This record gives sequence, structure tokens and C-alpha cells, in this order.
Amino acid sequence: MHKTSTHLADGRDLIYFDRRDIAREVRPDLRDLGRRPGASEPRFDLRTGDWVVVADHRQDRSFQPTANDCPLCPTRPDRPTEVPAADYEVVVFENRFPALSTPSGLAGTERLSSPVVPPEPLWSASGGGRCEVICFSSQHDASFADLKPDQARLVLDAWADRTDDLSRRDGVAQVYCFENRGAEIGVTQPHPHGQIYAYPYLTPRTSHMLERARAYRSATGANLFDDLVAAEAAAERVVARNDDWIAFVPFAARWPYEVHVYPSRRRRDLTDLDDGERDAFVTLYLDLLARFDRLFDAPAPYISAWHQAPRLEPGAAEFALHLELFTNRRSDTKLKVMAGTEAGMDSFSNDISPEKAADRLREIGG
Repeated sequence: MHKTSTHLADGRDLIYFDRRDIAREVRPDLRDLGRRPGASEPRFDLRTGDWVVVADHRQDRSFQPTANDCPLCPTRPDRPTEVPAADYEVVVFENRFPALSTPSGLAGTERLSSPVVPPEPLWSASGGGRCEVICFSSQHDASFADLKPDQARLVLDAWADRTDDLSRRDGVAQVYCFENRGAEIGVTQPHPHGQIYAYPYLTPRTSHMLERARAYRSATGANLFDDLVAAEAAAERVVARNDDWIAFVPFAARWPYEVHVYPSRRRRDLTDLDDGERDAFVTLYLDLLARFDRLFDAPAPYISAWHQAPRLEPGAAEFALHLELFTNRRSDTKLKVMAGTEAGMDSFSNDISPEKAADRLREIGG
């Protein structure tokens, strides 16, 4: 993998990732972008101990642009974009309308904790964190499932690179790499891309899993994720596996079609994966995405989410790297929408049994 770093017109970082060690021509971004938006404002919820980010500058971001107006395609002479190049393989840049951003002129902020008693009941912080966009291909109408294995491996290497870089920065508590695909699941840009969030706090999902893992270790002397994967590997919901990875529909799946992917040997985060594990993941992941494309009469909308250990958190060694892939579509004509119990109480129910979902995903394998 070869990296080439540059900056956009408003000072945001941009990095090209290429499979070969090439001398990539760096073209300047000639747009007049004006000032970058202000910092986001994390606000503390005293009832739950969670952080909620207020970022009202995101109201101005583009929504479902046409191919001719896509900001993620390569620049043309008559149409400048976020990528000032005639072509690219994989590119990462700071989001122009980030949910998380550090105040201008401030190198970094402190990691945000969730105290039982905050300094004041209505407590907010002065921003922090970072949001990056990762474009998987320069082809506007492509999808991740269309990538060749070496191109998909380049994306995985870029995820690992950004995880390593961002995890080392002051004020970053955890790094989250993810992709949303499909308007039905909330995607605002149809170009094949994902995002990378560097949070200044631990997210509720990660905090809860860490608490469970620590309690499980205390009660059993064993690792929660090791025992979970061993149990799932022996159950009937395995969808695909190879020597280095296993993919299964979880016993307590929340979504109609949901697959969790774990390495065979527990890893902390993407940077821990060796070359063999990375190649094996690409093979299995492209197969899973192809199955999701065959589930319905059109490719399924999905969220693909990497869960990684927060490096500086006490007890993070108990955590296991894994990917969660799920769709909110339950049939050709029906979507799963968040019901009142799910949106209001975070208490999920599922209309499709995990066993039937696993059967279906195995049935449509290549």
C-alpha cells in the first residue's frame, strides 16, 4: 500500500491510497470553500451518562446528489469535487460537514468521561473528535460487493491505517469504521463510500459491551467473546467460515438479516490483523455482500460496522474485534422500522427467526 497526503482548499486532510508504490500527481484544490464549519458540541445526558452531539452545520450538507453533481467522484475540468484528481483507487478525507470536529486552532481535546456527578447538570464540552470519509472506488455506480479482492484489501488496509493514526491522537477514545448503503437505511450520498469516526468519548454500545466483558471475566475467569464465538461456531446459524474467520447470524439478532464476523483468533482492532487474516477476510466479506445482494429483488440496504477495542480504556484487552453487517429490509416489499419499544426503550424484537435468516443466507450462497 502506498499513501499520498495533501490538503483540500479549506485545509482539510486528504489521503490517496494506492496498491502500488507510485508517484501520484497531487493536484491542488482550486475551489473557494470559505471557512470550515464551527466545532460540534457534545452535550451530556445526566439520566443515561451518554453523550449527544449537536452539529447544526450538518443541515447544509448535500442530499442524494445526481451523478453529475456527486462530490465524491473524481474532479473534471468543468466540475470540481472533494477529490482533486482525475482518478483514484481509495481516498480518505476529512468530512466537510462533520458530526464530530475539534475547535479551530486547537490541536486536540481531552477524552470525555461519563461522570456520575458532572460539573453541572446541563454540561457540555467544547467539541472534539474527527470524521473522515473513505471512498472505496472512483466509479459512482459501483458498490463494495463489486470490488476485486485486491481493491477490497486496499480498503481494509486503509481502515487499519486510519485506526492506527486516529487512535494515537489526543482526545480520541475510540475509532469506528462503517459503511451505510442504500437510501432506505439513510444514506445521503449514493457513491460507494463509508465513514470513519474518531470519538472523544466511548459510545454507549462499546461501553456496555466492555462492562459485560469485565463482569463475565470476574464471574467465570474466561473471556466473554471467546466463549460466545465458540458457542456460535457449534450452533446452526453459521453462514460462512474459513481458517481465519467465522460469520454467523447471532442467537439474539435484532435485525431481519444480521451477520456477525469474527476472526478465529481474538484480535484487538484492525491493526492486529496479519496479511493472511486480511486476505481471508476479504474473501469471506465479498461473499457475504454478494449474498445480501441476492436476498431480495434489489440489493439490500445495509449497515456494516466494525467494533474495535478502545486502546486506552481499562480492560480493553477483554474486547474482540468484530464486524456487524445487517439490513433493515425484511422482504421484497417490507422494511423493518424502529417500533416504539425499540426507539423509545431500546428493547428490540425480530420478525424473522435467526435460524431462518441463516438458512436463507446459506441457501443463496454462490
